[in-house]
Amino acid sequence: MLYSEQIDRDRIPAHVAIIMDGNGRWAKQRGQVRSMGHQAGAETVHVIAEEAAKLGVKYLTLYTFSTENWNRPQDEVNALMALLMESIEEEIFMKNNISFRIIGDTEKLPPMVLERLNKCIERTSVNTGMCLTLALSYSSKWEITHAMKQIAQKVKDGDLVVDEITDQTIDQHLSTHFMPDPELLIRTGGEIRLSNYLLWQCAYSELYFCDTFWPDFKEEEFCKAICDYQGRERRFGKTSEQI
Repeated sequence: MLYSEQIDRDRIPAHVAIIMDGNGRWAKQRGQVRSMGHQAGAETVHVIAEEAAKLGVKYLTLYTFSTENWNRPQDEVNALMALLMESIEEEIFMKNNISFRIIGDTEKLPPMVLERLNKCIERTSVNTGMCLTLALSYSSKWEITHAMKQIAQKVKDGDLVVDEITDQTIDQHLSTHFMPDPELLIRTGGEIRLSNYLLWQCAYSELYFCDTFWPDFKEEEFCKAICDYQGRERRFGKTSEQI
C-alpha cells in the first residue's frame, strides 16, 4: 500500500520544516556539476510544495541557503542566486493558493534577487492556503542574536522590563514570529544534524532523517515522513498516561 493512502488526513502536522540536503552528491553520482543537482532540487521544491498543500499542511519552511553557504565557491553561490531568480514560479503559488515568505539576513542577498522575491511575496499575499517560507541567508545563531539585540534595545529604551522577558517575548522577535513551531523536521541526504536551523523553534519537533537525496525526495517519500510522524506519541514532557 502506498504511504499516501495510509495518511490520517485529520492528523497532518500544521508546520513541516525541511533541510533539503544532497543536491551536490546527487549530481556527483551522475557525473554532473553541482549546479545540476541544485536545478533538480528546485524542481523537487515545486513537487513537495504542491503535495504539502494538497495534504493540508499550513506552513512549509525550507532551508534553502544558510549564512555559512556564503563561504562556498563564488561560482556555486552565483549559480544558486541565479537559480533562485529562475525557480520562483508565481503561477504555481497562485494555482495552489500558496502564500510566499522569506526569513533570514536578506540584506546580504543580491538586490535583483531580493526584488524578485519581494515581488512574489507581494503577489501571493492574497492567498489563504499554505504558507511556503524559504530560509535564505539564514542561521539560528544569526536569528537569535538579532532577536536579542531587538529585545536589548527595547530594555534600553524603557519599553521592556527585564523581568517581563519570557519565552513568548523571544518568540515574538524571531523571524518565524508569524507561524507556529514545526511539529515535524525532515532532513534528506543521510546526514543526522540540524545544521544551525530553527534550533529554538524545533525544541519539541519530531525529527525525521532519511538517506534519500533531495532531488529524489518526491511525493511518496514526503508521505512516508508524515506517516512516520503520525506513528509517534508527542508527550511534551508528560507521561503517556497524561496525554
